[in-house]
Amino acid sequence: MTEPYCNSYYAASANQTAAFPMLDGDIDVDVAIIGGGFTGIASALELSERGFRVAVLEANQIGWGATGRNGGQVTGSLSGDKAMEREFRKTLGAEASNYVWNLRWRGHDIIEDRVKKYGIQCDLKHGHMLTAYKPSHIPALKAMYHEACENGMEDQVELIEGADVKDYLESDLYPAGLLNNKNMHLHSLNLCLGEADAVRSLGGQIFCSSRVTEIVHGKRPIVKTQHGQVTADTVLLAGNAYHQLAQGSMKGVLFPASLGIMATEPLSEEVANKINPHDIAVYDCRMVLDYFRLTADKRLIFGGGTKYSGGGYNTTAVENELRPALERTFPRLKGVKIDYQWSGQAGIIINRIPHIGKIAPNVFFAEGYSGHGMATSHIVAEIMANTITGSLEEFDIFANVPHTKLPFGKWFGNAAISLGMWYYVQLEKLK
Repeated sequence: MTEPYCNSYYAASANQTAAFPMLDGDIDVDVAIIGGGFTGIASALELSERGFRVAVLEANQIGWGATGRNGGQVTGSLSGDKAMEREFRKTLGAEASNYVWNLRWRGHDIIEDRVKKYGIQCDLKHGHMLTAYKPSHIPALKAMYHEACENGMEDQVELIEGADVKDYLESDLYPAGLLNNKNMHLHSLNLCLGEADAVRSLGGQIFCSSRVTEIVHGKRPIVKTQHGQVTADTVLLAGNAYHQLAQGSMKGVLFPASLGIMATEPLSEEVANKINPHDIAVYDCRMVLDYFRLTADKRLIFGGGTKYSGGGYNTTAVENELRPALERTFPRLKGVKIDYQWSGQAGIIINRIPHIGKIAPNVFFAEGYSGHGMATSHIVAEIMANTITGSLEEFDIFANVPHTKLPFGKWFGNAAISLGMWYYVQLEKLK
């Protein structure tokens, strides 16, 4: 059954686009992509730009999942950066560190180029601060700052400490912050819709309300929906946390975590300028962190309270859980009206390295950005397009990474992840 968009700020302020039809009948293409989020749409655009005939099949609406429900922050954070360096050394040797560093920023350039090239209206702005929540976080921020400077980013980063943090945020919570003007924030659903329109402008086909029921493997796989089918040379599974296909091959690697986000009523220009005068996006250093930013119409989007147990939020639980954190961050906003509250699922991988591979010689998959999918999904899309067009070097780097598979299904996996996160949160409290 097709589901509409959730009651999010993004859905309420989405750009108007021509409707995406349901697949009705049989078509033949070069590449069939299952999933209409960032991974699927960005891969479709990469391939369409290279002249491939592409069809995207989305069960619900474009950007229906995490793509249209996230915090809208495009940052150079890679959840599994240390694990990546360790694993990638097996393939890249001493170059692994440089590869991972450049990987951090590659998605930014792809997104900026797309926005300019296709004139996508998605409220893109630069400026982000990673904040220390307590003094013990400051050494890590300093190390990040020095690493950025050593890699030529000295003009884009600044370490802010003590009372100077108040020049950026009207909050008593943060003893320091790392300001990064390479990082961005934007309207994520409008970016995805703009990219989808770009795919259509290049001849690609996008179908919504077209849930895939089966993949018939063979020399040319057939992807079936209730009302039609797509025959293709290559298939890409791009469903992330909402993916239900090929569970025999992929089961036990990815687990969903529920995210809660809300958006306030529009704030006055005066209030918005007091709480966040430089209009930056923010998240803090904790394992289970808070994140926030202002929208184009001066709402505060505030998220946090990630649930790793697999359980979600009911209709009112998001505000109930997040309002105390919002008001603790910005006392000026005590009692502010919440116009939108919603939840979604991120795909969590045990080692935090994106899960990329294939289940057949011509059926590939890409998933698992562990809460940092805005930039990473675009990087992975480029890698998958390169793979499908015959360049396997980067695909092999990721595909050769061993991933832990937890037994007994998602319930056990989520319970194990939840217990692990509880342990690290307790350790963090002691620092």
